[in-house]
Amino acid sequence: MDEWITADRIVSPPSEHTAVDVVTTIAAQELDEHEGMDEAALKEHEEVTKVKNVATIELGPYQMDTWYFSPLPKELFKDVGMIDTLYVDEFSLKFFTRKSELLRYQSKELPKNRRHPPGNEIYRNGNLSMFEVDGYEERIYCQNLCYIAKLFLDHKTLYFDVDPFLFYVLCEVDERGFHPVGYFSKEKYSDVGYNLACILTFPSHQRKGYGRFLIAFSYELSKKEEKVGSPEKPMSDLGQQAYKPYWTSTIVDFLLNQSIDSKSMSIMDMSKETSIMSDDIIFTLNQLGILKFVNGAYFISAEHSLLEELAKKHPIKEPRVDPCKLHWTPYITDVKRDKFSIHSKKASLDEDSAPA
Repeated sequence: MDEWITADRIVSPPSEHTAVDVVTTIAAQELDEHEGMDEAALKEHEEVTKVKNVATIELGPYQMDTWYFSPLPKELFKDVGMIDTLYVDEFSLKFFTRKSELLRYQSKELPKNRRHPPGNEIYRNGNLSMFEVDGYEERIYCQNLCYIAKLFLDHKTLYFDVDPFLFYVLCEVDERGFHPVGYFSKEKYSDVGYNLACILTFPSHQRKGYGRFLIAFSYELSKKEEKVGSPEKPMSDLGQQAYKPYWTSTIVDFLLNQSIDSKSMSIMDMSKETSIMSDDIIFTLNQLGILKFVNGAYFISAEHSLLEELAKKHPIKEPRVDPCKLHWTPYITDVKRDKFSIHSKKASLDEDSAPA
């Protein structure tokens, strides 16, 4: 999505019906985590955060090397500037600097029936479970989840103000309880249509397909809300690497299997069915090389055989989200005022696509 552009494209951004080769996204809200710092304080802050302050983190049976600095509570450090191992209780996400303290807490203070995240279980399929945790009701848990995430994410600014967010914690289930493997967060209401703010699969559980599962889950929530959505912009390079395969496989599968009986298909129709924002659909079709713009209208130019080849190249991988196993009711909003509701979306004459 990064490219050199001409000055006229900066001065006059393309309208909804203008032909473009890349996604035109809504500018992210300004968030300056360094606001109020003078030059000296900013320099000191950069020097402090340049060096990791935790070497490893132990979560359940897994010990993971950290990647970045995290602004953990100062009382954890006491007289030391570096924590060799941060011990975390996987059910409450409480922090300890000594293994003996963690074991004492688990044997005496951890409730026997609280071996899961402190929220509502909204999904269960096999050994995978998803919990919805309200940042306002479980502030400490969600803040600690953000602290942990910062150890593995370079560009993350949310640590303290978790009240406006919902956190969706993915767990593996066994006889001992529900073990967190990753999460994503989303605003309770986004006035720019974001359905995901932050996402992380813990390093101990990467390469299991959980990242794509979390992305797919965020779109299933959008479908339940009857909205279209998009991840928070601007996206990092890692974010694009995670989303592009999901968008590609989902859109190719839709064109191949779900639009067979349609005589015509608009970008907006695809957006309504998949809950993927039209800008992201246009970007993905452009990446695949099958979107043409002729006489002011988009056309999908792809034979059935080409779609079959693309489906083999970009398959929908396991584990998949089973919508039938999702038991969740969205917040009620005023549809008339919500421009991201699918009921407020109308296909434009300039946005029709020919049959694939």
